[in-house]
Amino acid sequence: MWPTRLSQKQEQGRQWEEMACVYLQRHGLALVEANFRCKLGEIDLIMREGATLVFVEVRQRAAGAQVSAAASIGPAKIRRVVRAAQVYLQGLPRTPPCRIDVVAIDGGRVEWLKNAIEAY
Repeated sequence: MWPTRLSQKQEQGRQWEEMACVYLQRHGLALVEANFRCKLGEIDLIMREGATLVFVEVRQRAAGAQVSAAASIGPAKIRRVVRAAQVYLQGLPRTPPCRIDVVAIDGGRVEWLKNAIEAY
């Protein structure tokens, strides 16, 4: 599901997204789609937890970074994720329950923040 031709930075991002995907799958979520893109934004992972559709933003920072992975998500990024989620939902026959989560990876430590971005 991930693109095949990537720059080094994109390849590193893909690896972190795969790590987050595996982590969430181990916690019972199922992958629906990876790297959903539209003109208004991008969603790293779209997963399902029961009947709930979960849009996931994956952020990574090296150990000792001045700003944590979760804190690195600014208002502009939030708007892009929300808009992309809205575009995705418009393509569905009916809107399921949904939320936006963040998987923050700081120095290899994974933290899953459920409903981290409230948009609905």
